[in-house]
Amino acid sequence: MDLYIYYRVRRENVDALKPRATAMQQYLAAEYGIVVGLKRRPEEKDGQQTWMEIYQSVPPDFDAALEHALAQVELTSLIEGPRHTEYFMDVSTCA
Repeated sequence: MDLYIYYRVRRENVDALKPRATAMQQYLAAEYGIVVGLKRRPEEKDGQQTWMEIYQSVPPDFDAALEHALAQVELTSLIEGPRHTEYFMDVSTCA
């Protein structure tokens, strides 16, 4: 399954968030052999940007590893509101 996580970031926190998110994803990619991505919407709204972390083909135990990595880089302190998590699977594997 693929994991998509999106959240809002205040403009003034972007420079601090980007290297932390990148380091976290690089660690998880190396540790789990997965493909990662970091994206954001092109527009801002009310001084905030919407960012998205992408993790492809994650293993079943990935949630715990992600939470641990998230705490290590203290990413949530730079985010406004909750992180929204969604899982998707390839259509060919659906029943």
